[in-house]
Amino acid sequence: MAEGHRRLVAVSNRVGPLNDEGKAGGLAVGLSDALKRRGGLWFGWSGNTSSKGTFSEAATEIEGDVALTTIDMSEEELSGFYYGYANRSLWPLLHYRLDLAEFDRQSDRIYRSVNQRFAARLSQMLEDDDLVWIHDYHFFYMGSELRQCGFRGKIGFFLHIPFCPPEIFTALPASHDIVRAMLAYDVIGFQTDTDRRNFANFCVRELGGEKLPGHRIRVGDRVVVADTFPIGIDAPGYARFAVSPEAGEHEEMVRGMVGDRLQIIGVDRMDYSKGLVERFRGFERLLEEYPENRGNVQFLQVAPLSRSELDAYVELRRELEELAGHINGRFATLEWTPLQIMTRGFTRRALAGIYRAARVCLVTPLRDGMNLVAKEYVAAQDPDDPGVLILSRFAGARSELTEALVVNPYSTDDVARALQRALTMPLEERKRRWEQMREAVFHGTAAHWCDSFLDRLENADNEADGSAAEAFVEAHPS
Repeated sequence: MAEGHRRLVAVSNRVGPLNDEGKAGGLAVGLSDALKRRGGLWFGWSGNTSSKGTFSEAATEIEGDVALTTIDMSEEELSGFYYGYANRSLWPLLHYRLDLAEFDRQSDRIYRSVNQRFAARLSQMLEDDDLVWIHDYHFFYMGSELRQCGFRGKIGFFLHIPFCPPEIFTALPASHDIVRAMLAYDVIGFQTDTDRRNFANFCVRELGGEKLPGHRIRVGDRVVVADTFPIGIDAPGYARFAVSPEAGEHEEMVRGMVGDRLQIIGVDRMDYSKGLVERFRGFERLLEEYPENRGNVQFLQVAPLSRSELDAYVELRRELEELAGHINGRFATLEWTPLQIMTRGFTRRALAGIYRAARVCLVTPLRDGMNLVAKEYVAAQDPDDPGVLILSRFAGARSELTEALVVNPYSTDDVARALQRALTMPLEERKRRWEQMREAVFHGTAAHWCDSFLDRLENADNEADGSAAEAFVEAHPS
């Protein structure tokens, strides 16, 4: 363990990898870097189901100074906790999609139970001065449950996805329970100021709380820090990916496929929050309104399947495939297919090469916590011939990547105009915009995000009367 640091205990639904295999996401990259530097424990779900579920024997792998410990879930727990409450209730609601959110008492019960069981299992592994960092919407209740198990140390929480306005969040039957449970954390982190304000406004309007200086909130006798910590990528590492042999191979394949045409790329999990249907329609409008692009541009959408067990995702895939067929049927020639959609995934090195070959990257979610594709695209570009980033005004990355072409993803005309501007942008302007975005990406890295949060957590003042943890437990008896 690094000298002078408390042991870091990270909690997330999925654990690892510690050693980047080219497929790790932003959460894994940031946490693995911090854990390798500090030493500690990473705790979460094994990815497996068993009859004993959360009562199963823990499995631990040791890599250097880091222990990766996981437990199973039962089929019932997985169904109610993950597919049910987390992804049918919380995910759509927090992405402002109240029309898709489903609420039922059974999945609510299982979600709380899994949070309690994970806390009970983890509490047996904790030391008094551990620094506990819990991640994402799967574990809203876990900090509160750890307090009930007797842990009095520092606990932080980071939400990787948006936090919707109080007017939407109050539709969740357990909204008050969730936010009151979140008051067990010492520091609560959000991707954007909008998400932080939405949470603070809920505390004030619904729980009678008070906003204090320093992004602190008081609810009753409990004071918590709620601040903004935008997540980043390992920018230097990703830039190296872009010139790796694997990246070079994929860059050459894309350039060979498109020839003299200009490549437009989109990379997203197949999810309704990503605005894929609206994006396809914007591309169709480009071909309608700017016919000089017919035969001269090609759009590749990489969309690995996500949560394909859920009806909303099955319907989305059907709609996207039908729309792609419609666009190709309308505009394709014997020599040219305007739009390709691929539902397989690529390694991060391969994607870096694909990004590098693309003149334009379309990142147009309807709502996103951050969106690291935007930052990866910037990091992967050739300094001598960089591409253009088109970014949704509803992506968290917008606040940092101010030189992107910002669009309203709901407006097909807006997307089409931005595409036309990007495809015809002079090299000098492309370089100027890219250089400013590169500076932001290389400053706000995953390591910077991690260090900023943990520094705030380690130095969080306990400003409630007496011990903050004890005050919370006394106010929330089991």
